[in-house]
Amino acid sequence: MSLSAQETRRSGKRPLMAGSYSLPIHERTVVMGILNVTPDSFSDGGRYDRMEQALRHAHQLVAEGADLLDIGGESTRPDATPVEMNEELERVIPIVERLAQEVDVPLSVDTYKAEVARQALQAGAHLINDVWGCKKDEQMAAVIAEAGVPVILMHNRTTSRYEDLIADLCADLQESVRIAEAAGIAQDKIILDPGIGFAKSVEENLHVMRDLEKIVALGYPVLLGTSRKSMIGHTLHLPVEERVEGTAATVAWGISKGCSLVRVHDVKEMVRVTRMIDAIQAVAQV
Repeated sequence: MSLSAQETRRSGKRPLMAGSYSLPIHERTVVMGILNVTPDSFSDGGRYDRMEQALRHAHQLVAEGADLLDIGGESTRPDATPVEMNEELERVIPIVERLAQEVDVPLSVDTYKAEVARQALQAGAHLINDVWGCKKDEQMAAVIAEAGVPVILMHNRTTSRYEDLIADLCADLQESVRIAEAAGIAQDKIILDPGIGFAKSVEENLHVMRDLEKIVALGYPVLLGTSRKSMIGHTLHLPVEERVEGTAATVAWGISKGCSLVRVHDVKEMVRVTRMIDAIQAVAQV
């Protein structure tokens, strides 16, 4: 990473405040552990959709070094069956209530439904991860603003046709930012996600990876979510369970391009990757 890119990422940055928690994005890469409480997620569907299994896995992720947990009650894999709000609430709220009492890390809820977000925040969640960037549910931004919590605005769209991939992606993200700020979400509560694997071909995903610094340059912390995704599977011709090394490569690359947070399944391994890259970058600035 060039010094200028490193300065873009760190200079003027502050910790990300999520409730009483302070996430040190200004000092090092923050690792978000994935907790899917769904029967059909592409990577671990059905493994943690029972309460005790989910709790054990959450505690394991924290023990392995996760800085925060991202709890999802609806699969966003391609061709997944949409989940009704009541079913999503039944999946998500009980685990949020338990984890808010049992783990000492902030909890993120992966949802695009405003009512799920509202009830999750009341149950003890600390931030919202919206895969539609506050565009799917017109009430979402207001719910988040009222709670005063951070939001992850991910890039997504209903069409995968682009005039200029990176320019269009940045414009889409900036539109999400405008929606968020218009509702009253503070600028320092906004995180961007380029949406690897969403409305993009394998080649387009690789193009976005190559140009991640252009998303970082929008001026917000960037979360990168590549863990075990099909971009890695297609590139390396590997099934989901054999994509750890490919994930590690994308995580290291993303940090080198200025990403501040990474969302991963394999927390122990990716914490080691992030700490190593962070150490190299710290020496490079001396």
